[in-house]
Amino acid sequence: MFFSVKELELKKVRFDVAFAPGEIQYDQGLSQATPLEAIGAAELLPHTLGEIRIQGHLKVRMQADCDRCLEPAEFPIDSDFDLFYRPAKRAGYEEDVEIDEGESEVAFYEGSGVELKDILREFVLLSLPMQRICREDCHGICPVCGQNRNQADCACESKKMDDRWSALKKLQVKGI
Repeated sequence: MFFSVKELELKKVRFDVAFAPGEIQYDQGLSQATPLEAIGAAELLPHTLGEIRIQGHLKVRMQADCDRCLEPAEFPIDSDFDLFYRPAKRAGYEEDVEIDEGESEVAFYEGSGVELKDILREFVLLSLPMQRICREDCHGICPVCGQNRNQADCACESKKMDDRWSALKKLQVKGI
């Protein structure tokens, strides 16, 4: 669904969509486990020279490998969103311009409007945790044998640290 500035000049556009897994492309290793459902509205804000506001609610379960144990893990997202998009090219701004803190939360679009799939994709990626783990107490993989420590304990000993830098521990620095 494409929100055209020309169409938004005439009326607010409502949407109620569902995107099946595979319709929106994400980063490698990340996929939708359920359809992405979004409901909301897009409107052109008056007296803003083309600023678009998109509000709504999104619900989806994403799937990725756990960063610690590499087993599949799911990440539910059920959240409201309120996003602002401003034209990338604005009259009178041919050079770099300093922006205030409020403007740092505004995204930019090029051309005649914005694509809903792109907006939802970006929101999903920003809503995911930085470290994607299957559960808080995930023990990860043994660095020696590769055994998933959530499934079984291994008898591996961790390797001794590299001792080449031990001489630096003895170094003493005199105050100036």
